[in-house]
Amino acid sequence: MSMIKKSPWVSIFNASGCKGCGLECITLITPKYDIERFGCLLRPSARHADILLVTGVMNNQAKERLKRVYSQMAPNKKVIAVGACAISGGIFKDAYNSNQGITKAIPVDMFVPGCPPRPEAIIHALLKVLGDIDKTKKN
Repeated sequence: MSMIKKSPWVSIFNASGCKGCGLECITLITPKYDIERFGCLLRPSARHADILLVTGVMNNQAKERLKRVYSQMAPNKKVIAVGACAISGGIFKDAYNSNQGITKAIPVDMFVPGCPPRPEAIIHALLKVLGDIDKTKKN
């Protein structure tokens, strides 16, 4: 499945952590935020997704799973790191099993800082990624 600007499919990968960022990602489908108005649909399987939202601390166990999930996605995939833990390890940065951010495992297209970030910030990142997709199609 190729990336379609008008109806991208989004999947959430929670590496580990407190699940605060994961809950903020789930609120995107509630009537208040409603990302479906932009054509985005949440999908449980990353194999069918165009955009991957990654939350939580990248530990040694989750690193291999994330690499496998990333490799199974469609070729024109985009990755958004959601929250301080996914970006840099957050409060778990100096833990013995933390890899200090998901950029050590896979390439990231957009970062959404916060602990946890607001749903509006996640929507803004999704729209920026969709805008980048539109620019690459014109070239």
